[in-house]
Amino acid sequence: MSEKEIVYYGAPTLAGLKTGNLISCAYESKQKTMEEIRALNDELVPKGICLYPLRFHKGRVLLYIFRPSFLQRDLMDSRVWEILDAAGYAGKEYTSCMMELIRRLRSCDSGQIFPHEIGLFLSYPPEDVKGFIENPDGCKCVGTWKVYGDEQAARKRFESFNKCTDIYCKEWNRGTKLSKLAVKI
Repeated sequence: MSEKEIVYYGAPTLAGLKTGNLISCAYESKQKTMEEIRALNDELVPKGICLYPLRFHKGRVLLYIFRPSFLQRDLMDSRVWEILDAAGYAGKEYTSCMMELIRRLRSCDSGQIFPHEIGLFLSYPPEDVKGFIENPDGCKCVGTWKVYGDEQAARKRFESFNKCTDIYCKEWNRGTKLSKLAVKI
């Protein structure tokens, strides 16, 4: 994995606009990848950001870059918890929810790549996650996620995420370090 991938796929989280992003990277050695993750966390954790491997599968690692404090806040939303509770999640602490998500990711068959509730870990609005679970083909528009609720608000968020990614990639290409791009909140 490279810092460039972290910046490109994780810019909205680095900037504090989102709870988390997923990053899929090729890897050759699980041990080397874990060492890289530890080194990146040494830079990111002081900014309130963690990088966590969710799954190693077929030469790729699925990374979750996230802000634990944001995830814990999101989990306190009754609409979020209603979906997670219906899906069988037990504790409301972000660590127990992440462990359940990891268990589900590792048990997914090839027909379903991700458990549908994963959007709740990525700042997708609960009404959109619920809409996707109940009616995957009935969305209003598609951007970072499928929108079933407030289309106008979602389009604004998509635009802000895209603008953030453009700015962060330009800054990284100019030589700005990852530790400087990660905003402490």
